[in-house]
Amino acid sequence: MKIGFIGLGIMGKPMSKNLLKAGYELIVNDRNTVAVAELVALGAEKAETAKEVAEKTDIIITMLPNSPHVKTVCLGENGISSGAKAGTIVIDMSSIAPLASREVSAELAKFGIDLLDAPVSGGEPKAIDGTLSVMVGGNKETFDKCYDIMKTVAGSVVYVGEIGAGNITKLANQIIVALNIAAMSEALVLAKKAGVDPELVYKAIRGGLAGSTVLDAKAPMVLDRRFDPGFRIELHIKDLQNALDTSHELAASLPLTSQVMEMMLGLKADGLEKEDHSALVKYYEKLNNLEVTRN
Repeated sequence: MKIGFIGLGIMGKPMSKNLLKAGYELIVNDRNTVAVAELVALGAEKAETAKEVAEKTDIIITMLPNSPHVKTVCLGENGISSGAKAGTIVIDMSSIAPLASREVSAELAKFGIDLLDAPVSGGEPKAIDGTLSVMVGGNKETFDKCYDIMKTVAGSVVYVGEIGAGNITKLANQIIVALNIAAMSEALVLAKKAGVDPELVYKAIRGGLAGSTVLDAKAPMVLDRRFDPGFRIELHIKDLQNALDTSHELAASLPLTSQVMEMMLGLKADGLEKEDHSALVKYYEKLNNLEVTRN
């Protein structure tokens, strides 16, 4: 089967590689010519535009930064809608605003194109090893048809409802991740301030109720002072902004999300937006004039 893949960034590139390893033929498109060349060297075919991708495939995966990029790729000049035939399926694995997913879906439907909103969680490490979690909204029949393709890049693929439900679920995920990192940071700073080894605190609590995937992924990074991005602060700011915008539309109050958003914006003001979201600890370190490290 030939699949189109648009967006070869931190997540999209390893996902594309896993599709190639699974035996799918790929036609790829991205503004990053180096990433495109890397995939071509592995057997993918290059397309100059999203329109060309659509002309050559029936199923297209998009993995893009935010709502405007998805709208442009799907509906803009030389976009998917200008080249796709009726019956084409777009699996948008970007993390965007749920309302944007619904708007794009409605417009694509005018061309006979079906959209699944299928954002992922797990960051670069799970994109590389093919164990991402995918949360999918859209037509259930379309989901069933595309399940095996999505499972190629994921350990978990779950249908959560109609179009937009995938990105609502992703926003819930991102709220929990952000608040977990903030709680971890606060706790480790307290330990350091009290003269207790943060590494030993982490080891002591990881097996109890405070233990989590977030704690195990991010505490070692903090202790080793490794803030190379698996998921950049600027991208988490984007997700939290989408969560807050959605909450305003629904008249839902998210006070903790608002607070962590302010922390992340503070880090951005300090020029740290390209660092991993585990660098949220630096907000607390700055307030307390200390650094959380291994003793």
